[in-house]
Amino acid sequence: MITYYDELSLEERQEVTAVIQTLYKQTFLLERKFDKRTGRFQFNKDYRICNKHLEFVREYLAVSGIALLDNSQGGIIYIQGENIVGEKLPRLATLYILLLKLIYDEQMSAASTSVNVYTTLGDLNERVGSFHLLKDRPSNTEVRRAVALLKKYQIVEPLDAMEELDQNARLIIYPCVNVVLMTDDIRAMLEALKAEPSEKFMETEEAGDDDGTGEAAGIEEIEGTEGIEEIADADETEGDEDEGTDDEDEA
Repeated sequence: MITYYDELSLEERQEVTAVIQTLYKQTFLLERKFDKRTGRFQFNKDYRICNKHLEFVREYLAVSGIALLDNSQGGIIYIQGENIVGEKLPRLATLYILLLKLIYDEQMSAASTSVNVYTTLGDLNERVGSFHLLKDRPSNTEVRRAVALLKKYQIVEPLDAMEELDQNARLIIYPCVNVVLMTDDIRAMLEALKAEPSEKFMETEEAGDDDGTGEAAGIEEIEGTEGIEEIADADETEGDEDEGTDDEDEA
């Protein structure tokens, strides 16, 4: 393993190091991501680099008890392991993930060919209401925080500016949602959540919580969401995800 790394050029070493750091930060690498600058899906440079050095990166991470998994059909490379510190998401982000999986499955089952899945924030919130999962409507602050976390972990890509999110805001649902949520019975899980006490969301100032997680029901507390427990903990950084896309358009 060390010999392989030593034989790489300086540029290749830097690329491999950067890719490993990205995996620690956001857990997932997508083969294709939406580029707002071009308005098209682009091949992801980080994915290509990781795929090129896949066995080395896998062996390197295995030393610390982390598995590197390659879902070539979905175009996803991601990490799993007990040594990864799971980030406890707020309840709204958890509910969004469940509903995004439901929307993703609905659209994919209706498509005759491979498609990109889109939804709107309004549709997402309407489904939250239709399942009676929240006592009160979440504040704009809670909604932006939830969407930012899902963007960080490559689950959605907002097509509109984060500060301009409203009910018409468009979201791309990335295939990572299939890896995060390892279950097909989404509706049963949502029905089960109805029996739980609905959570009343408060503004950040009222909650006295700087990171927005507070004591909200976390991912770990919902049965069937084991894939989310292993999301890596990292500082939230806006715009970092777009830096790994190639300038080359989708073939």
